Amino acid sequence: MTPSRAAEALHHRAVVADAHNDLLCAVVARPPELWGAFFRERWLPQLEAGGVDLQVLPVFVEDPYRPEGALRRTLRMIEAAHRLAEENAGRVALCRTGAEVDRTIADGRIALVLALEGMPGLDGDVELLATMHRLGVRVGSLTHVGRGAFADGSGEDAARSRLTAAGVAAVQEMERIGMLVDLSHLGAAGVSHVLEIATRPVIATHSSARALRDHHRNLPDDQLVAIAAGGGVVCANFFAPFLDDGHPTIDRLVDHLEHIAAVAGVEHTGIGPDFVQEVIAETTPPCCTVTEVQGVPADIYLPGLEGPRGLPLLTDALLRRGWPEADILGVLGENVQRLFRRELGVPGGR
Repeated sequence: MTPSRAAEALHHRAVVADAHNDLLCAVVARPPELWGAFFRERWLPQLEAGGVDLQVLPVFVEDPYRPEGALRRTLRMIEAAHRLAEENAGRVALCRTGAEVDRTIADGRIALVLALEGMPGLDGDVELLATMHRLGVRVGSLTHVGRGAFADGSGEDAARSRLTAAGVAAVQEMERIGMLVDLSHLGAAGVSHVLEIATRPVIATHSSARALRDHHRNLPDDQLVAIAAGGGVVCANFFAPFLDDGHPTIDRLVDHLEHIAAVAGVEHTGIGPDFVQEVIAETTPPCCTVTEVQGVPADIYLPGLEGPRGLPLLTDALLRRGWPEADILGVLGENVQRLFRRELGVPGGR
């Protein structure tokens, strides 16, 4: 598949913000002395070919490290992010504020933003959020699929659990220090609870539309509306089983983007691809095979959008669907960049 010339031109004129790529998991699978080089050789070419200008780097701690090794693994991944940025400073920069993001993109480099996915390394110690903030973390989700100290993940929706007391305190602390609350992976009742108590905009870094695919990882319309009402952004996940229960194409992803834009508003819509094919291949031992991810098959991907290189194909699909250029530019990255400009690293109580 090849995008049209018009799509290529528009895509590379756009600011492209990927709100979720687990590439740090692949980086830390290497010895520390290779972190910078591996990122430079394996991931930078993909990000640049895909036109990525802003990359959120989640710190995801795999099950074998939980709970005992979770904090050590979290710190190791944060260190890897700092090292790969330092060793590739001519092409990327680790950013702590929206102003730093804007300057980095203006310089022609890729702005990297650290995020915590699930926070197992913190357990219930809310005060460690300030420590993570000092280390450069600017986005955080309260839990993953299962049960955590702050909240239940969407895989526990049957429990209908709201945030724990520590989870409420965590949201308040994140708002105080200028760390964006990420609703992806949070259980439905927990999402509603955050939206009740949040005083600042939130983000869903990689969640699609529940109305089009009834999977617990997706967001229902009432929550899409509430996120937008608070000034937040919902970034659609590209993982095929979250988009459809068959073998979807890019057009199905466009369906989800159109639905989110229609319900929440196009200015509150973004992309969080969650490119996992290469990450799974890089982190799975030869002895083992990953057959499913969060209850769905792990070997089904959108044709052409298995990794960052394919991102211009999304621009092509949006143009073919008749989207105005201004809306495409917003969804590809301007909406997330605007949210980061307003909120990233900005203390509460303004």
